[in-house]
Amino acid sequence: MKRRDFSQSLGVALAVPMLGLPTAQAQAKKPEAGSDYLVLDKRAAVEAPAGKVEVVEFFWYSCPHCNAFEPALDAWIKRLPQDVAVRRVPVAFRDDFVPQQRLFYALEAMGLVEKLHAKVFAAIHVEKQALAKPELIADWAAKQGVDKAKFLEQFNSFSVATKASRAAQLQNAYKVEGVPALGIAGRYYTDGTLSKSMERGLQITEFLVAEIRAGR
Repeated sequence: MKRRDFSQSLGVALAVPMLGLPTAQAQAKKPEAGSDYLVLDKRAAVEAPAGKVEVVEFFWYSCPHCNAFEPALDAWIKRLPQDVAVRRVPVAFRDDFVPQQRLFYALEAMGLVEKLHAKVFAAIHVEKQALAKPELIADWAAKQGVDKAKFLEQFNSFSVATKASRAAQLQNAYKVEGVPALGIAGRYYTDGTLSKSMERGLQITEFLVAEIRAGR
């Protein structure tokens, strides 16, 4: 979803090309800067250690496109070579996005992202639960067998608040216009609008990773 759409009804879907299969013409075309991806004017911060190429997925749990993209992204991550490091970054285009940012980072602090990340998407998009407020989020976590007191301790912690703040700074550094979106090595950015589909977005990301490996 594009940033401007978040100020409208959350049920408004963005154009189908964001998640549709790429056309044969799009697949064959070599990715071009300015049309398929953007080159950042100023490099964004990376956390990956030396020798690894960092790929950032920007997402929002309540975004239907992010939910639809998650299985493809997860499968792609499992196929990646060891020199590519992926991290997920929840966006906050508005203040009411922050609770879901904190949800992700609380799960991360407790080592529960692998176990519960996909379940958050399912709770929102399949079970139609409104996980938008802290109390509802904490109750949901408790139903997943998570100690509610410990979850809230992390959710309200300074470290989680700091990570949420840094996530907002990173989304601004990459000039994220919609989610899902991908940032590569602090240098490049693509999303569904630029790539014409998020599946092709992954292909563009692979192309850019190869360019970085080659020193270009």
